Amino acid sequence: MNTDYEELIPNKILFTIKDIDELGIIKSDMCKKLLYKREIEAVKIGSKNHISRTELIRYLQSNTIVTSDFELSA
Repeated sequence: MNTDYEELIPNKILFTIKDIDELGIIKSDMCKKLLYKREIEAVKIGSKNHISRTELIRYLQSNTIVTSDFELSA
């Protein structure tokens, strides 16, 4: 079973770290770590970092463990 992030994530162009945390996708501390390590791309507008919907979906898809893959390695 594959998760369809296109349906789960609201159709906004940019999300702040607070938006992502409130959606329950990634906690704000973890999101800041990902930005610091440059594992997720952001746009800085003023003093706030914004993450695009496309980048958020890309990150989630690349870091999702497929159930069948997990069962094989266990």
